[in-house]
Amino acid sequence: MVKAIFFDIDGTLVSFETHKIPASTQEALKTLRDKGIKIFIATGRPQCLINNLSDLEFDGYITVNGSYCFTAGHQPIYKGCIPQEDIERLITFQQKYPVPFVFVHGNEMFVTEVNDRVQAVSDLIEIPVPPVASIEEARGKDILQIMGYFTAEEEKETDIFGKVLTHCEPMRWYPLFADIIARGNSKSTGIDKVLAYFDIDLKDTMAFGDGGNDIPMLKHVTTGIAMGNAEPHVKAVADYVTTSVDEDGIANALKHFGLI
Repeated sequence: MVKAIFFDIDGTLVSFETHKIPASTQEALKTLRDKGIKIFIATGRPQCLINNLSDLEFDGYITVNGSYCFTAGHQPIYKGCIPQEDIERLITFQQKYPVPFVFVHGNEMFVTEVNDRVQAVSDLIEIPVPPVASIEEARGKDILQIMGYFTAEEEKETDIFGKVLTHCEPMRWYPLFADIIARGNSKSTGIDKVLAYFDIDLKDTMAFGDGGNDIPMLKHVTTGIAMGNAEPHVKAVADYVTTSVDEDGIANALKHFGLI
């Protein structure tokens, strides 16, 4: 019996084409809550950038890829920060490799510089470019997530996770950048924290996603559903593949499983 469903935002709830939640999805989510099924957000976005969910109500939020989880009433459930020693090494690294980094701390964020990659990602998901500040500003703060604007090839060339961010791991859902969080955090970790808080068993869970950062949660829940617009490697780990976000994918899957 499904008691909790977790939803990614970008490319899952929200279309990359319209930047909106399809009407069929909105109706489906309201029906789930009317039936007593709890629904949760599970996103790479920090809390301050969750600005595209219309007037929909959720029971809780897994943000920054599991690094910060909280209830609908903003009661904290879990917070996992990047170690300060990694931040210190990154400050030194950035002097030699001046690529942009975004730092998320609390409900705030800043970027070290703005280039074409930063602007392209901001345009893609319709978020404002963060204020610019020196990387030194990250020192001494509880950093929940870093966004590094380097490709997978550049990541290998610099060995940034072998030499600099040694207690962190990257999650990619777009080629121009990586979400970087403390090792051990993921959407699946966040799910476990949320389930413990609400006293729900993992066997009663379902999740929807489309990106590489959704793979841990799609593999972790009992029923992992990939959107039709997901990349092949994401679809490969899913229990079921629905239609795309623009083709009523969420509503279609929920009907398939008899939940609406």
